[in-house]
Amino acid sequence: MARRPGASYHVGLVPEQIVAEALSLTEESHLLGWSLRDLAQRCGVTVSVITHHVGAKDKLLRSVVAAALSELTPPPSSAAWEDWFRAMLHEIQPPLRRYPGTAKWVLLHGPSFPSILPMIDAGVATLQQAGFADMTGLAFATLFNNAVMTIAIADERLLDDGEGSRDHGQMMRHFLETGEGSPGVAVLDTTLMATFASGTAGAETAREGYYRFVIDTTIAGLAPYARARPRGR
Repeated sequence: MARRPGASYHVGLVPEQIVAEALSLTEESHLLGWSLRDLAQRCGVTVSVITHHVGAKDKLLRSVVAAALSELTPPPSSAAWEDWFRAMLHEIQPPLRRYPGTAKWVLLHGPSFPSILPMIDAGVATLQQAGFADMTGLAFATLFNNAVMTIAIADERLLDDGEGSRDHGQMMRHFLETGEGSPGVAVLDTTLMATFASGTAGAETAREGYYRFVIDTTIAGLAPYARARPRGR
């Protein structure tokens, strides 16, 4: 969306376009990897024009996250709670990974925008139907946070804090070198870390497998708290 520098914000530019450009910048780097100045340059306007249309950056970030997750839809309400949450957590993974930093924002601020409310309502209702009773809120938060946190941690490695690269493969290789001779590290190397350190397509497969493992083990851990009741009662 190229614009002539200095063009009036009264001509053509609308908040939806600004959010779209911010979403594009997020996809290219990280939600916190660009500044209002970067966004203004992308839009061909001044920072004051950006804030005039969308407000301060905290409000803009909320809009960016909402846009990233705007197409989510709840799984069928007839599904068992385990299947419902597997489907939901696998559905939110692609947009959160596509736009680095959005996962951390959701963890810190909560999914506090209208488009996500149907998903929350459906998830809570599913857990209540499964018999979680007064544990429903804890169960929902545990399922959601455990899964999304694995995405957020990976995203943080994309940020440069002035202390050098956070490339995951490089970090794993350094850890293996430091732990040479350690039987514990040797086990971790064999079962997990060597794949991450490879930096190949296998690393992506390993990350996907770990995400599924987190979801499955969280569901298994919560299962004893469910006291399923027949539907309609």
